[in-house]
Amino acid sequence: MKNRTMIIAEAGVNHNGDVNIAKKMVEIAASAGADYIKFQTFKTENLVSIKAKLASYQQKNMENAEDSQYAMLKKLEMTTQDFIDLKAHCEDCHIGFLSTPFDSDSIAVLCEIGVPFWKIPSGEINDLPYLEIIAKTNREVVLSTGMSTIEEIQDAIDVIRRHNNKKITLLHCNTEYPTPYADVNLNAIATLRERFGLDVGYSDHTQGIEVSLAAVALGASIIEKHFTLDKTMAGPDHVASLNPVELKNLIDAIRNIEEALGSAEKKPSHSEMKNIAIARKSIVAKEDIMPGDIFSEQNITAKRPGNGISPMLWYTVIGQKAKKPFYRDELIEL
Repeated sequence: MKNRTMIIAEAGVNHNGDVNIAKKMVEIAASAGADYIKFQTFKTENLVSIKAKLASYQQKNMENAEDSQYAMLKKLEMTTQDFIDLKAHCEDCHIGFLSTPFDSDSIAVLCEIGVPFWKIPSGEINDLPYLEIIAKTNREVVLSTGMSTIEEIQDAIDVIRRHNNKKITLLHCNTEYPTPYADVNLNAIATLRERFGLDVGYSDHTQGIEVSLAAVALGASIIEKHFTLDKTMAGPDHVASLNPVELKNLIDAIRNIEEALGSAEKKPSHSEMKNIAIARKSIVAKEDIMPGDIFSEQNITAKRPGNGISPMLWYTVIGQKAKKPFYRDELIEL
């Protein structure tokens, strides 16, 4: 059976800077069955310059499209105490707490609060000082690879491994919100696995749940998916996120797929064994046959049920003599 897929419910900044909304999101993710809920930790002044422009999808989804990235992110920033409270709430709700740091100060904050592993976002894959700080903590790393080439991924892995940090999982990803289906390229999951010899998951920015499900079927070890309390809320990521019902449907479907993948062995399953005799055929009398008659294609045929001689022994039966009478549709015996 396939190993259990880790499911990260990505809250991101869909709390809109309100810790009470964030706590409600913790409850939703826990109720849906996610393994972790993930937030984003950043100091806006450390992350973007005041002149950085919004991405096109952010302009489309924001109430004030004239905002800079700085102005947008400042409204979404949460305090250290907020994250301390959120981790405690996660513990109360029996779900793992994660947050992605976007700067060195935030790495220090999350080191103090405690996260089980680092989730590095796609945008930081070429940030050498950032990668070194992460690597020196000697914690497991999950590295998103959106917008990246194979060579850039290799460079990031090399930086992390230089500091004896061996446990790395890659996430195939496309950094467009929402991602067009034509740009998803799920086959890259196998490419990354074969190229780097690492576990590979998928960070899904498409709309809907079907692409995540396909990724699980392709062996993704992690699924990360944005969710929101309400897709109509103002903010950069709500539109491309799942609502609470969709999140629950995704997680339930992933668990069903894991069970359905089974093993690589091909044999009759326990549930279908009882149907073999019903669905398969046996060799039966096509017409009345008397003792001494020779079995031939004129007097025998194959019909259900399958609890007699298999039709695969057809040519073993042909040419033999009947030892007793067989009446029409009666199972042939030798």
